Amino acid sequence: MTQFPGVRAAGRSGPVRLGERAARTLVAELARINDPKAALLVGAAPESAVLAAAIEALLPGDTLTVVPAESVSPAALREHVTAQGRWVADRVRVVDSLAEAEPAAVVVAGEALAGTAEEARATIESLTKHLTDGAVLSVATAVGRTAGAATEMERQGALHGVGVDLVLRNAEPVRVYRLRFTPADSAAAERLAPAYRPSSVPLTRGMHIDSNGVAAAGIALGLAAVTRLTRPKSKLWLVPALAAAPVAAFFRDPEREVPEDPSAVVAAADGKVLSVQRLHDERFGDGEFLRIAVFLSVLDVHVNRSPVAGKVVDYFVADGGFVNAMKPDAEHNVAAYTVLDTVHGPVVVAQRTGLIARRIVQRAPVGTLLARGERFGLIRFGSRTDVYLPVEAADPVVGPGDKVVGGSTVIARWR
Repeated sequence: MTQFPGVRAAGRSGPVRLGERAARTLVAELARINDPKAALLVGAAPESAVLAAAIEALLPGDTLTVVPAESVSPAALREHVTAQGRWVADRVRVVDSLAEAEPAAVVVAGEALAGTAEEARATIESLTKHLTDGAVLSVATAVGRTAGAATEMERQGALHGVGVDLVLRNAEPVRVYRLRFTPADSAAAERLAPAYRPSSVPLTRGMHIDSNGVAAAGIALGLAAVTRLTRPKSKLWLVPALAAAPVAAFFRDPEREVPEDPSAVVAAADGKVLSVQRLHDERFGDGEFLRIAVFLSVLDVHVNRSPVAGKVVDYFVADGGFVNAMKPDAEHNVAAYTVLDTVHGPVVVAQRTGLIARRIVQRAPVGTLLARGERFGLIRFGSRTDVYLPVEAADPVVGPGDKVVGGSTVIARWR
């Protein structure tokens, strides 16, 4: 057995254990590709949460090649795979070394990168040789370790846009980097399911809360605790304590049923349709666009979802004011524009601020492939979301005053 360079289970502060949540984040790209595909898991052990997550993510046409961790016998790993049953054994192949593995569409490092930044970079270099065109490499590092390599990976992630996720609910918090070293085809987005996001924290089977809400509620409760300690005779602490629940509720992120119809364009957010109009916008090209504007009240869900399947090719923020989002002057509010390249032409999603909203979150860097209905950001408090579609390719199916549900309601159809 030959260990590939740089991946070690122990760093300068001991081993980094990858738990269930970190493992699911690592294999997220494998789980979302609906077409038959080849995957490679490097550095696995029978008890590994990453191996279990990778097996769970397999579809009938998939294959998974597994390279054992340094301390694991290939025979023991083969025995573990065989014990999972015929379905798994037919799709999972254990090899003795990385040199025996074929290139794959998704490559996952089963252990967190540790050691020096140079060792981590050597590991990444060895793994990139096993990536097919447009393939994704998923690796994890403990927060605060291998800083030099982490900086390089963030730069690579920005170059071809897949993403970085912080997983706090782990034995030691880790960052998961999903890297693409060659650009992906925009059409590939049509074959993807929405990605798993650790920023969407599950409360129940059908209801999640965005990590921003967890932080906001935590700040409110912390303020309440400090107030109670510093002013024990005052009831002032009740104000932030009682505010924690509604603040957290604002960031709720329910699961949504995304239509399977490939002609469907879904709402980018919950709310009420303000307008449906044709217009030109030279920032997006010479063509005419169909714009569907949706107003989000403070009571609506503010997590934004991609209305179509496509590739993020541009992102920019336009400066402006903070007028009530229902008024015409909101056209000139601060707004973030995400431009998608799709098989039907360019599509733009504008996240506009409102009277109360002052913060836009966008989590899809340029180069990212977004599935229809996939979470990609949010706007804090009341706001507006506009979807621009090429007018010659789409027909609206909603009108002013209609209520829409982000990720579920069909607002237009491709011709």
